Amino acid sequence: MAVTLQECLELQLLEVEMLLSMFPKKGEISLDEDAVPSVQRYLRNTDGALPPQLKYSVAVDVGEAKVKVELQVLLPHMYPHIAPQLFARSNALHREQQLQLNTCLASHMSSLDSGELCIYEAVQWVKENSLPYLENGKISAGGASEEVVVKETLHRMWIYSHHIYRQELRKKIFDCAKKLKLTGFCLTGKPGVICVEGLPENCEEFWRAIRYPNWKHISCKHVENVETEGNVDDLRLFHAFEDLQFQAHGDYGLRNDYHMDLGQFLEFLKQHQSGHVFQILFGVKGKLSDK
Repeated sequence: MAVTLQECLELQLLEVEMLLSMFPKKGEISLDEDAVPSVQRYLRNTDGALPPQLKYSVAVDVGEAKVKVELQVLLPHMYPHIAPQLFARSNALHREQQLQLNTCLASHMSSLDSGELCIYEAVQWVKENSLPYLENGKISAGGASEEVVVKETLHRMWIYSHHIYRQELRKKIFDCAKKLKLTGFCLTGKPGVICVEGLPENCEEFWRAIRYPNWKHISCKHVENVETEGNVDDLRLFHAFEDLQFQAHGDYGLRNDYHMDLGQFLEFLKQHQSGHVFQILFGVKGKLSDK
């Protein structure tokens, strides 16, 4: 049964009403005063222009010190049948801790069933999982020397998918990587693997972009951060964003349901100083076949 835009917007309003009742204190929820009325006006007259996407934030207290962590929410018109865009931020977090927190939040949200209201679930996850990142931020701040040293960070994300086949999806991946100046690769087939490396904010933007609208069976398995006082490009393991094509086996039917040769993939990873990632991605130690 197809879900209508009207049904989605009605669910969004119900969720906002529920959240306002659960977080009634001033400042807990920040919502533009015309956000809800504009959706209500559209529902009374669906021949008019679409209302702006619902956008709001929920502030939660984390830990005994009650440090504020804010979850920013942007709802596509077809949410909950298209995943929401979420971003957690706090003045108590350094950029690296904030990016790691959001990577784990995105991975958790992608594991939930699609089509269900999930903002309260996201709020609870942030409340229950932000403390380690806040503590790491304090340790980093406490260990700073008097001499200010400007360091750049190379961010590397290892993304796993059950499969990557569709041409339009592959085009989106490559276009987004090029736009954000990311290097790495996309391994097409079954399983599908994507690696991107570059500036942290660009990698995070790539991760958000390829996951919306909702892409099932995808998760960020591993994140690496390498700091340098020199040129961050010198830390890259890849010189471009590559399209990996290995010998495959399986059925070449209408769905192109074929498996990549993981032995060749392991060899490729080892050539790029990344052999350790094989076990992280697949849960088993890689072993090259004898030649």
